[in-house]
Amino acid sequence: MLPIVAIVGRPNVGKSTLFNRLLGEKRALVHDRPGVTRDRNYHPAAWLHHEFMLVDTGGFEPEPDDKLFASMRDQSETAINEADVVIFLVDAQSGRTPADEATARIVRQSGKPVVVAVNKCDDAMHDDLAAEFWSLGLDEVLPVSAEHGRGLWELMSAVVSRFPEGASPEVEVEGEIRIAVLGRPNVGKSTLMNRLLGEERHIVHDMPGTTVDATDSIMELRGQRYRLVDTAGVRRRARVDDAVEQLAVGAALRTIERCHVVFVVLDGVEGPTEQDARLTGLVVERGRALVVLVNKWDAVRETEDRNITVLEDEFSRKLPHANFAPVLYISALTGKGCTRILELALEVFGAFNTRVSTARLNDFLRAAVAAHSPPQMHNHPIRYQYMTQVRVRPPTFCVFVNNPEGVVEHYDRFLKNRLREEFGFVGTPLKVEYRRRRRLGEARTDVMGEPIVPLEPGEEGEDAWTPDQLAPDEAGEAGEAGEAGGEE
Repeated sequence: MLPIVAIVGRPNVGKSTLFNRLLGEKRALVHDRPGVTRDRNYHPAAWLHHEFMLVDTGGFEPEPDDKLFASMRDQSETAINEADVVIFLVDAQSGRTPADEATARIVRQSGKPVVVAVNKCDDAMHDDLAAEFWSLGLDEVLPVSAEHGRGLWELMSAVVSRFPEGASPEVEVEGEIRIAVLGRPNVGKSTLMNRLLGEERHIVHDMPGTTVDATDSIMELRGQRYRLVDTAGVRRRARVDDAVEQLAVGAALRTIERCHVVFVVLDGVEGPTEQDARLTGLVVERGRALVVLVNKWDAVRETEDRNITVLEDEFSRKLPHANFAPVLYISALTGKGCTRILELALEVFGAFNTRVSTARLNDFLRAAVAAHSPPQMHNHPIRYQYMTQVRVRPPTFCVFVNNPEGVVEHYDRFLKNRLREEFGFVGTPLKVEYRRRRRLGEARTDVMGEPIVPLEPGEEGEDAWTPDQLAPDEAGEAGEAGEAGGEE
């Protein structure tokens, strides 16, 4: 399981700015007004070779006089309780406040490892302002600037040194397929788990919230090993008011990160809901293979206003982002349709782990561009020059073009649809990145845009590169392969 790092502090000290800075992208809304961040915001992050789950929280008000701030305090306390390491963010310009002291007491009482980050130390002359925060009684105080990225190396070095032993990402068992079972409460996830395992291993009750913790179960079928992870039902945030259930929801969402395939279980009687759309969107965003299981199909068939045609129409309207996912109609209670579930998981995992050769991809790119010419930008053609696959899980491709800014969304969708038609990729999201071809005189980079520093002869290491990792240049692979966009 990934270690969890929670950023806490009173309102308007820069928690979301630090969150965005550590992620390298703007995932949280930032504004001068206190209270912009209200819920816990989870996102996977990495520092050097350490992977972890980063959590942004709302402002911590020790004695809130408003229901909104009281709820934000509860969210912050929940984040502290489930965290492995806490970053306690304070404001150097405001100095130590009673709210900081009250927050420090709560963090100390939790017993969690904590690093005090004194924000808004934008210059070395501000570092002395951090000294007064040693009086909070915490064992590490570091000056940082979330806005400018100053001091983050020292901060994250202190954070990762406090990770618990064994908190590194789960070691993958060779050949094992990890499957998460996700869905709203009371849609039949535990019943489905018992059906697949062939025994009553998970408690089943019609009261929502019966399953609280994410539980792993191992099984084998026809020589294939599966790890099934049953999770708590994920309700809308507005309805999650119990502290235990808040922890359970966070655990369910983090389970997605360590699994290859996610089964999203829907209630066939109700059909896809807004919360189902959010869950499938989360799976797609995290880049995991997806299978949609419509449960309670035995009850659906007893009604005349619900049938496959109606449900397929609802899927196209409410789950358009998951149109690549196979849909299976089952009844976990009676076992109808359940025999195909693991076979489908194996098929989807195969697509999730598929790698296509560069030669086949460039043949595909030339044919796709010839069939449907890319739109121009300011009367200049967008030339698609070269295509290669840079990773699997999920399949990720890099396309070199003369002007990446000119690639429009509908043409990106067209390429992804053609990729599915040509190579299958059933049940797995696809990622296509667009880069400009290296110009003469520019430093060589790998296909992900990182500068390449070749090792000395005889050296070994993760930074070693091979010619097929290089981005094509004016006289390199792209020229030999020919430009898929044709002549100007």
